[in-house]
Amino acid sequence: MMISNNDNPLLNLTPNQSVDLQKLIENKGKDFLPALEYYKTLTLQRIEEIKKNRNLDFENIIFALENSDQEIRECASCYYLLFSAECTEEIQNIAPEISAFLANLSNDIFLDEDLFKKVDYVYQNQKELLQEQKKLTEYFWKNFKRNGVLLPHIKKNRIRELDKELSKLTPKFSENILKSTNAFELHITHTSDLEGLPETLIEQGRINAEQRNKKGWVFTLQYPEYIPFMTYCKNRELRKKMYISFRSRGLEKEYNNLPIIKRILEIRYERAKLLGYQNHCEFVLEERMAKTPETVMNFLEELYQNVYTKAKEELQELQEWVANYLKEDIKIEPWDLRFYSEIYKKYLYNIDQESLRSYFPLDYVLKGMFEVAKRLYNLDFVQDHLTKTYHKDVLIYKVYEKEASIGIFYLDLFPRETKKTGAWMTTIREQGIFLNQNVRPEVGIVCNFTKPTNQKPSLLTHEEVKTLFHEFGHSLHGLLSKVNYRTLAGTNVYWDFVELPSQIMENWAKEKESLDLFARHYQTGESISEEIIQQLKKSENFQAGIHFLTQLNYAFLDMYFHMQNPDDIKDILEFEKEVTKKTRLFEEPEQVCISSSFSHIFAGGYSSGYYSYKWAEVLEADAFEYFKQEGIFNQKIAEKFKKYILEKGSTEDPMELYVQFRGRKPDTKALLRKFDLL
Repeated sequence: MMISNNDNPLLNLTPNQSVDLQKLIENKGKDFLPALEYYKTLTLQRIEEIKKNRNLDFENIIFALENSDQEIRECASCYYLLFSAECTEEIQNIAPEISAFLANLSNDIFLDEDLFKKVDYVYQNQKELLQEQKKLTEYFWKNFKRNGVLLPHIKKNRIRELDKELSKLTPKFSENILKSTNAFELHITHTSDLEGLPETLIEQGRINAEQRNKKGWVFTLQYPEYIPFMTYCKNRELRKKMYISFRSRGLEKEYNNLPIIKRILEIRYERAKLLGYQNHCEFVLEERMAKTPETVMNFLEELYQNVYTKAKEELQELQEWVANYLKEDIKIEPWDLRFYSEIYKKYLYNIDQESLRSYFPLDYVLKGMFEVAKRLYNLDFVQDHLTKTYHKDVLIYKVYEKEASIGIFYLDLFPRETKKTGAWMTTIREQGIFLNQNVRPEVGIVCNFTKPTNQKPSLLTHEEVKTLFHEFGHSLHGLLSKVNYRTLAGTNVYWDFVELPSQIMENWAKEKESLDLFARHYQTGESISEEIIQQLKKSENFQAGIHFLTQLNYAFLDMYFHMQNPDDIKDILEFEKEVTKKTRLFEEPEQVCISSSFSHIFAGGYSSGYYSYKWAEVLEADAFEYFKQEGIFNQKIAEKFKKYILEKGSTEDPMELYVQFRGRKPDTKALLRKFDLL
């Protein structure tokens, strides 16, 4: 069944000019390709008009080029939102076609020499342009160059072939992880195997079993089940089974991602070489704050030198405590780390993540999070109960700044089989001028938190609270954007800068002044005590070295993958083990692997960029020291952060923006001070 244009929500927007996402699901994904074809015709017509235009100025060339494919971008945003958050079989099946379509159209535009000549003229004659106009002109000029517009015809065709192939591989990588995750279940029939598990998890296991027409309890590899299972299950063999299953996603024969990884690496390397770069890292980092692979490797190595010994000492300390205090004669393995660390942490700080859940009912946390945004940035979030969207669990809010409408905000917080694991911010519509209107953004948060049951509301761990605030920081970056050109709006900044707004927001999930707004016991209404808050803050640095080393493990692996000639990588598993040797504290079992489910770099845009988390943490640690000095709700500092970081998008160099906010460049030692790692 084909959907007519009159019934296509991508072609017929709602009265508030949004896409009807519920209708997209009801129509089973059949709207996307017809809408994309329709908008492709419109886009190419606009491109031809630009090429014919004799007025070679910013408005007629650069701004017209930005406006040429905005509907296409919005269709793609809607598709990839559903591909990640509501990936029905129909949505999944068209992924290769969607990706190939977008790659081909991008190449049609950015390999067009006649179009580039117009762009190049404006770029070479930009003295009279305003700062933001210069940045947009530079963006498009670089995009043409970095996509190979000046290459010989044969090499251009090769770029097209590589991009087309890559466009099919990345969604397949994601699809394999999703199917691999959903294929596993741990079926428990004996109550003795539940020992140690929290009530909320046991109840979820019972519900899972009931839904599968099984007796007992079923546990999956979804984060809200996997993490607490590994943290509290006393049965070591079951922990091991869960760990190996989680760490071997994407390795099974029918979902094997290893050949896909090898081919992705080959394509990225060949593409970079065609464009005149030594490797994919060099290509990517040209457009990052770090600029070069050497800078990144030196940055990671400096952190490594500060944390490796500390991490080893922390593991040894835990090993000795288990032997001396718990009287258990075992060698700690990776499936033991969360379990024994949680017991030791509770011993040291009298802190237990599960018991803290009672103080973080989701409804309270959301109200508190919105109140934090109001106190910092004068924002109000008003729930829209009337509009339907792609799933019944999704909440919609209209966002106001001093009573002026500034955007739409979505919350999709609970796991399901059609959703990827993890947490992320998503953008459906960018802020900026389009068709003579200043279009406001639509953004959202997608997470995987424990669902409410008939007995209890959704109760979050403190880590989940921080995750929610983290993604909310990204969302504020999108919502508060105040630029003219959508390409430069919101989170469209360097990837090693984009995590600053998200990571800094986590601090408001930890300070007493903000916790007092929402941390209340769901049964008694009692506020979280000063004593618990202090213990929480002390425990923040618990095993900081181990946590740091884990992130460095990922970051080094990413860099080594993309600095190599892939021909030198004969075996993905062996290569991973070799290059992560110095950042691993454990010998992993033969059948586990990071790479096969490393979505960030093989399906999520972080290739040669996983270091960004630590890079941005330096900025965040330094920036929050500024808030702490003046007060975490200080209006003057919040206004500066909003003006120079959240509103500016990519209209200026990120380091210049940071200096305008902070008054100086970041102190690189701030991160090590924060975690007491100096």
